Amino acid sequence: MKKLFDDVSVNCSKLVTRTYSTSFSLAVKMLAPSIRNAIYSVYGFVRFADEIVDSFHDFDKEKLINKFEEDYYKAFEEGISLNPILHSFQLTVKEYQIDDELIQAFLKSMKLDLHKSDYTKEEYEKYIYGSADVVGLMCLKVFVNGDQEKYNELKESAMRLGSAFQKVNFLRDLKDDFEVLNRTYFPNVNMADLDADSKLKIIEEIEEDFNVAYRGVLKLPREAKFGVYTAYVYYKRLLHKLKKTPSKEIMNTRIRVSNPRKLGLLAKSFVTYKLNLL
Repeated sequence: MKKLFDDVSVNCSKLVTRTYSTSFSLAVKMLAPSIRNAIYSVYGFVRFADEIVDSFHDFDKEKLINKFEEDYYKAFEEGISLNPILHSFQLTVKEYQIDDELIQAFLKSMKLDLHKSDYTKEEYEKYIYGSADVVGLMCLKVFVNGDQEKYNELKESAMRLGSAFQKVNFLRDLKDDFEVLNRTYFPNVNMADLDADSKLKIIEEIEEDFNVAYRGVLKLPREAKFGVYTAYVYYKRLLHKLKKTPSKEIMNTRIRVSNPRKLGLLAKSFVTYKLNLL
């Protein structure tokens, strides 16, 4: 039965989510069951593309990402792929009418990571749009399930939430990005000697993204609100830890939120949600 293959494919995307990100996986579990699989499928696609350019150092990354893109479009055209990640993603793209422009923008940013090592402000904003904002918009397409008016209303906040998440990741991963991957995403910042003022400017930029995003979280459909709020709370906590961490220490370690603390944040978020404080 074809449905059995569809289910196996989605389960592969689910496994990718759980394996690569316990935090995001926890947030997805807080979504309504009706939309979880679609978000797993989106995550599986973007994670594999990201892994190609970030991790596969002993292989021809450019060849792999181009083949990944080619295989996706072949899957979309034919309605099937024996790559379960691509198969589940193309099903989601069709079901929720995810715009191809979002997928193209995402892949373009991933390809920049193959060669580019530093960014001007304009280039940085374009990269953030393609690597993060569009992922927020893909998820929003799932959340509103065809309600274009709602999509347009929440578009800006979804993009800003994607931006916030990505910038927090950049700040958390400064050491590996700079020393291992030879990348500097934040423009006009000396990563070899990150100072307190530069760090504060980055933090303030992210906080503004979170402020705009939060207003959209409040207006999300019920099926999505608690899950997205859970992710929002987790990343806000991570940003708080980064804000308190001295600049030099950020460059020497990877800041994390402990598992017990994650569960505490989840419990607090659940109470807030159940008390209708969102």
